[in-house]
Parts: sequence; structure tokens; C-alpha cells
Amino acid sequence: MNALAAAEHLSVALGGNQILTDITVRIGQGEAVGLLGVNGSGKSTLVRALLGLVPPSAGEVRLFGEAPGRRVPWTKLAYVPQESPAGAGVPTSALELVMTGLLSGYRPWPPRGARARALAALDQVGLAGRAKDAVAQLSSGQRHRVLLARALVRRPALLLMDEPLAGVDATSATALVTALRAVADLTCLVVLHEPGPFASYLTRGIVLEGGRVVADGPPDAVPGPGAHHHHDPPTPHRSHTPALEVRP
Repeated sequence: MNALAAAEHLSVALGGNQILTDITVRIGQGEAVGLLGVNGSGKSTLVRALLGLVPPSAGEVRLFGEAPGRRVPWTKLAYVPQESPAGAGVPTSALELVMTGLLSGYRPWPPRGARARALAALDQVGLAGRAKDAVAQLSSGQRHRVLLARALVRRPALLLMDEPLAGVDATSATALVTALRAVADLTCLVVLHEPGPFASYLTRGIVLEGGRVVADGPPDAVPGPGAHHHHDPPTPHRSHTPALEVRP
């Protein structure tokens, strides 16, 4: 399996607390993987470790076969965090925010055709009609959709999403999944409490409990979070999958 993201025997300790213990997971090209678990199970920490945002106390992580750093092709990766940086008080329009997804450290100005690409990305998430609206005027669900558009405009090969359903209404949740389904050749890792609207989209589920992997396999064969009390991962399954630029 050609892994675009991988953790090998990864452990993470923060503030004297052991958060992750001996995690080994590989996200193969084209997979749509749900990272499931209750609050405090280590889901967000695992994603942040994969991105190089928190240091491992043991083991290693790889993105596109490289340790997080200058050798990683960051323009091929997009990240949608749980907390929207587009909160109240930001005087930016939805279109302007999506266009920032096309910026990078090597290109601090939008490329030619950026506006058309940003409008197309907003259309993908069903918000083309709100392009000129200030982000602060949008609902939480709509802001999540704008952030996904900001990810999709990058045309990433790998997308990481942290709790995209948090505070999101049913209409926006459906729009998120519909937009992801429409993107071919995308690899996606999504942090979720439970599959919910993503159930039919995911090709694989990984369940964390107490900072350990307790299940890894086809979504319909993976029990829900909290159903495990021992480490018993099924055989991994292959797949079909887009956020924000991340730099170390």
C-alpha cells in the first residue's frame, strides 16, 4: 500500500501525560478513513502528530514518505482544523478566505485564475451564492463549508479534517459529504466521534481508545467508540477521497 500518511510505533506524551501509545497506522492512496473515538481518546493528537505539530516521544510519522519538514510536498496536503479560524470579527468575505488556500510561503499572492477557482470551490460546497458575504455573518456549518472549499481549491492529494461535524447542522453536514464524494483521487483522514453522515463515504474505520488503536478495518465491521476494552484490530481495508495549508 502506497501510504500518504503513516505512523510507526508512535507514542506521544504531553505535559507529563501519555496521550498516544505505540500507534501504527498507514493511510493508503485513495482511502477515506474515519478516525473514531470518544473525547480524550487521542484522535486530534494523532492528526497533529502526523502533521508534525506535536513531537513524538517514540516512533515516527511520515507524510508522502517523508518526515514532517522541508522535504514534504506541503502543497499536496490540506488540513481543516476543528476550530474555525474564521470566527466572528473577521472582515473577510467567503471568496477572499477561499482564495487564501492558494497562497504559500513560496507564492504570497494568488495565482492567475484564483478567483474562478475559488468560486468553483464554493460551488462545490453549495455556497457560491454567499461568496461576497463576510465569513463572520455565516453560520458555524457554513463556515465549515467555506474552510472545506479553502481546502478543495488547493486540489490536494491528502486531506486531514478534525471533527468537521462539530457544531454543524444537517444541511451543512450533507453538503460536506457531497463535496468530498465529488472529488476523485483524494485521500482523506477524518476525525469523528461517530461516522454519522460520513458512514457511506468512509472506506475504513480506525478506532482509538485510551490512546491506542483498538480496531482498524471496514466501517461496517468496526464497532463504535467505547465498545472495546482490549486491542483487537481487524484486517485493514482499501478505499475511495479534500482544507488548509500546513507548514512545520
